[in-house]
Amino acid sequence: MTMWDKVMPARPVVAVAGATGAVGREFLKVLHELDFPASEVRALASARSAGKELPFDGCGDVPAGMLTVAEMTPHAFEGVDIALFSAGAGVSREMRQAVVDAGAVMIDNSSAFRMDEDVPLVVPEVNPEDISWHSGVIANPNCSTIQMVVALKPLDGLSPIKRVVVSTYQAASGAGAAAMDELYDQTREFLDGARGDELSVNAFQHQIAFNCIPHIDVFLDDGSTKEEWKMIEETKKIMHAPDLAVAATCVRVPVLRCHGEAINVEFSGAVSVEAARAALEEAPGVVVMDDVSNNEYPMPGLLANTTPVHVGRIRKDASVEHGIAFWDVADQIRKGAALNAVQIAELLLP
Repeated sequence: MTMWDKVMPARPVVAVAGATGAVGREFLKVLHELDFPASEVRALASARSAGKELPFDGCGDVPAGMLTVAEMTPHAFEGVDIALFSAGAGVSREMRQAVVDAGAVMIDNSSAFRMDEDVPLVVPEVNPEDISWHSGVIANPNCSTIQMVVALKPLDGLSPIKRVVVSTYQAASGAGAAAMDELYDQTREFLDGARGDELSVNAFQHQIAFNCIPHIDVFLDDGSTKEEWKMIEETKKIMHAPDLAVAATCVRVPVLRCHGEAINVEFSGAVSVEAARAALEEAPGVVVMDDVSNNEYPMPGLLANTTPVHVGRIRKDASVEHGIAFWDVADQIRKGAALNAVQIAELLLP
């Protein structure tokens, strides 16, 4: 049998690759919170981080304490069963063969393999069955895609979705820990009177404090950005809907951790607001916050460190014959990255 056809042990050895980054640290938190049945957890990072200690609250057979970071090398994956990766696309490509040769399954948070035909792109609430055909690598989708498809899946069950138009309000965390720090630093500088060139701008193309930047990732030839392309193509792949029409505009906003999305859905047939709300209320991984009479709706600044996808402002979209509009918020580091990956790992357990 091939390495990745082996039976996953009930208490696997888990490696966290990129353990010192924002998502890597969140992997450790989620492993603890879900009490993932690991027999061992290894923290891996670059050579410059080797020897650092990370606090870990424990899971499975692993007691609470400090994890000593080891250098991520091909040999570091020997004896590993599941490798949770958040170290960047280049590192994922570099380490892929070593992980597979070690008999481990790589669950990769980067964009390196998402659109590869031999790599499943999985959101457990949407297409868990796709893990059955992996060849040693399973891709974690883009954060903004994850929270959207979790909400689209139950709606698609009411009537096939024809078209989706989404505008994102994406948090600084999507660009990493340094970007979150820059939002803090720029806010202090701005409040102290700094403006324009006086602000420290490194993580983004422009000032992020008190600003919105309609530019995430690189621009493509058609004028869209790669982030928008990801949302379009990943949604089609995850939902097994190659003909689905998706339009996306992705914007970075001065929020720390949670992405917001304004989503308009056009269905093939009639779908009432009541039916849409009921489907979302019953959907796994979704919490409906939709009581406008009491000003209740999801807000990114108030939902950090939460696990579900929160949906509100559910209403009719009268601009098309069969349309529903809603607002969608999730913690980018958790469901948009670490939680989704660990949920994929749970699917691999016997």
